[in-house]
Amino acid sequence: KSCQKPVDKYIEYDPVIILINAVLCKAQAYRHILFNTKINIHGKLCVFCLLCEAYLRWLQLQDSSQNTDPDDLIRYAKEWDFYRMFGIASLEQTSFFIGIFITLWWMTPEMLKRKSDFILLLKALLLSTYGKLLLIPAVIWEHDYTPLCLAFIKVFVLISNSQAIRVTLNLNRILPWFAIFFGLIFENGVVCLFQKMGWDV
Repeated sequence: KSCQKPVDKYIEYDPVIILINAVLCKAQAYRHILFNTKINIHGKLCVFCLLCEAYLRWLQLQDSSQNTDPDDLIRYAKEWDFYRMFGIASLEQTSFFIGIFITLWWMTPEMLKRKSDFILLLKALLLSTYGKLLLIPAVIWEHDYTPLCLAFIKVFVLISNSQAIRVTLNLNRILPWFAIFFGLIFENGVVCLFQKMGWDV
């Protein structure tokens, strides 16, 4: 019913080919992964992606601060800034998802009637953030084009999020992008709110 085909062709495919097609953001591959496989790594993948993002931010924070004060070195040794970056990354991602859920619930309330619909969409969004794992090679192979690489990774994650929403709720291409756009606005709004409150976000 969701695939709108007689049979899911990916049942016979090798997992590597399915992964490659998912990286290419093919809707059928997303449908296969979400509906016809039993993957339960959503939470672990989310935490690992947030750790990658927090490490990248922490690394940039260390590079920008060339203070040789011993107290500052002790502060970095304790890694409090890393935990703060992890909290900020978690806050931003949660705000982004809330913005998406609000938009989709407002635009298509019939699609999100049951709790299971929300859970399926949340799992799909968590799985579709796998592109953040590309932050690891971006940090390892640090070069002059790192900001450009980070921008491409962000765009790739947003495209993956769009496909996940589209496949999960069986929508056209426009509404998922509208939800993602509102999610980004909501995320930036929450960050600005905390900054106005005096929090170092």
